[in-house]
Amino acid sequence: MNKILVFGASGQLGNCLKKVVEDNSLEGYIFPAESEANILDVNSVEKLFAKHDPAHCINCAAYTAVDKAESDQETAYAVNKTGVQNLADLCNSYDTVLIHISTDFVFGGDGNKPLTEEDTTAPVSVYGQSKLEGEMVIPALLNKYFILRTGWLYSEYGNNFVKTMLRIGRERGEIKVINDQTGTPTYAMDLALTITGIISSGINKFGLYHYANEGTATWYDFARAIHEFAETGVKVHPIPTTEYPTPAKRPVYSVMDKSKIKQTFNLDIPQWEDSLKVCLSKLEA
Repeated sequence: MNKILVFGASGQLGNCLKKVVEDNSLEGYIFPAESEANILDVNSVEKLFAKHDPAHCINCAAYTAVDKAESDQETAYAVNKTGVQNLADLCNSYDTVLIHISTDFVFGGDGNKPLTEEDTTAPVSVYGQSKLEGEMVIPALLNKYFILRTGWLYSEYGNNFVKTMLRIGRERGEIKVINDQTGTPTYAMDLALTITGIISSGINKFGLYHYANEGTATWYDFARAIHEFAETGVKVHPIPTTEYPTPAKRPVYSVMDKSKIKQTFNLDIPQWEDSLKVCLSKLEA
């Protein structure tokens, strides 16, 4: 049986992968504990590769604290670049296919049309730059890889925008949310299904792909939908970015074109609003 080794198993996407694997009775997936799967500890990771000889390695491990990365650059680059390099090296040695998760934050965000895999990257934050450099080490070391860029991830697991909005709404009853940054809210469970689907398909059209749910939204649109669908009665007010300064700059527009992944893997991607309703119903349950 082909083994699939998952790094970052305790994070939001890692937990979604566990659920998808469990719900669909998928075999061969291994979710090692963080203590033995720290991608910065080459010896530990090599032991896992030697033990399991995986056909695939999924890297969900990442430093994702966008604002904190501005003052904690060393850690951000260690996890998002050096850690990826460690995995790519081992994947090369063991002839393992690497599936690596990247971000829409590799773009500058000054355009207004959906971004393709060929569009120029120009990160405006340390987080975005560290993730871009992580992407770049992979093709230098490896031929068999999928890099999946995604963005605005949320789910029932971990800390994310949906859970934050619901919590703040309960505390305040009224909230202000930025209305001049545009992207696509993406349900991590949909991404997890896509990753397992890529593996199951056996299609080896390696390379870089964009994945997000369908549609576009501002953070304000996203927050308003959360409270509307959850019927909280919370009032959401739009504000410009200038009214909510953060240490890290964000792309103004980071909607991604998913044509390549849809055509290659024959995907039918859900609208973000539909997936949000699914997630909210699970949170309620």
